[in-house]
Amino acid sequence: MTKKWACLAVACLATLLLSLDMTVLHLALPRLVGDLGASSTELLWIGDIYGFALAGLLITMGNLGDRIGRKRLLLIGAVAFSAASAVTAYAPSPELLIVARALLGVAGATIMPSTLSIIRNVFTDAAERTTAIGIWSGMSAAGFAVGPVVGGLLLDHFWWGSVFLINLPIMAVVLVWGFLVLPESRNPDAGRIDLPSVVLSFAGVVAVIYAVKEVAHRGPDADVLVAAALGVLCLVVFVWRQTRLAEPLIDVRLFRRRAFTASISTNLLAIFTMMAMSLIFAWYFQLVLGWSPLQAGLAGLPGGLSGAIGGILAGKLIGVIGRNGVVALGLAMNALSFLYYSTLGMEVNYLAIAAVMMLGGMGIGLAFTVNNDNVLATAPARRAGAAAAVSETSFELGGALGIAILGTVLNSTYTSGVRVPAGVPEEPARESIAGAMALAETLPAEQAGQLVQAARTAFVEAVHVTSLATAGMLALVALLALVGLRGVPKVIPEEVLARAHS
Repeated sequence: MTKKWACLAVACLATLLLSLDMTVLHLALPRLVGDLGASSTELLWIGDIYGFALAGLLITMGNLGDRIGRKRLLLIGAVAFSAASAVTAYAPSPELLIVARALLGVAGATIMPSTLSIIRNVFTDAAERTTAIGIWSGMSAAGFAVGPVVGGLLLDHFWWGSVFLINLPIMAVVLVWGFLVLPESRNPDAGRIDLPSVVLSFAGVVAVIYAVKEVAHRGPDADVLVAAALGVLCLVVFVWRQTRLAEPLIDVRLFRRRAFTASISTNLLAIFTMMAMSLIFAWYFQLVLGWSPLQAGLAGLPGGLSGAIGGILAGKLIGVIGRNGVVALGLAMNALSFLYYSTLGMEVNYLAIAAVMMLGGMGIGLAFTVNNDNVLATAPARRAGAAAAVSETSFELGGALGIAILGTVLNSTYTSGVRVPAGVPEEPARESIAGAMALAETLPAEQAGQLVQAARTAFVEAVHVTSLATAGMLALVALLALVGLRGVPKVIPEEVLARAHS
């Protein structure tokens, strides 16, 4: 029993770090404008390329772990992640930083599916599995909150690259501890990985994400439409090929099960909105309220920590209102939090914001836990890596799309709404609120004050638009989850799974 929970601790620590890396850079984005001269487009790529690389390779890496061993792949990934972190920390230009973040995502893709698949194989009791996944989901949510705090502490004393060097000692602990306590597990009947499927899955995911991002940023021009068409074609061929392989990368028949598809979809949209919240507040606290990076990081802490609480409570609530009820309740709680964010102004009552953050964070924790448990319970233990990869692909894809789409909505609303004072250069002032603040530092006091006021007003209006859109989407997804997960058993024991896949 003790060894089970030691294995869970390793998985949670690795997950905490990977989640942390998705938000630790948010507070540093305004500084990258000044230090590296990054444009708004480059800032978006720096922010979301990590998630894109993860999403593109998770399916492949999950299957690789099923074949060579999940413990082995996790330990290899820990070494690669440490090396990529060091490279990222010392990137000298926006272009090289984007490349380094992509390498970090590739390394992270070897770790993420291994953590969930190890939990699936170690915790064979249904109730224990749900509890373990709740704790794992809580640590993932906590990583989103801890990221800005860690980033704030480091940015108050060091340069922006220091936010990546923190990865090295943590991954050293994962490497040593994981080597000592993790059991090895693999699929004994797995065949060779189908290389055409690897290429098709990666090309399809990356091309589609690129197209979505660019449409949101510059409209549907010819290049974007070609990328979208190629991406969809690759994914269609990928799905077709999986139906004809003895050992596919994804058992596409799982998507015929309503519970599996509903869980994957709601997970994607839930993390989509969580990334929006993190991005909005990273900028709002610093550039509208004028708080330091550390203050901004601490201010966002209640949301993530309450996500951990929601993950732990989810298993108990399943017995009361069912799996569909827990997911729908969690999403509805998050929708209410975004409705409140649409009322934010130039001055705030932080206690009220913290309370609302806790409401939304707890809701996300409830939804994540139940959805992840549904996905793993649907797949047999020998295919745990592949099932975990599907779940994590939706997670990372949702996070990347959240930054790309909602980040672009936020920025474009700001760009169209900011009223640049007479005599002030238009382009840098409209580029982003960070660009406007940097420009204000070079202007005479009167013009600087006017520009700062105009930029902050426009950004707050952009927060309102983005928050309302997000709240509406969450409310709709809550209804879909209530219907899509209806009838799923409160407890899904191993013998039921065995019959389902016999």
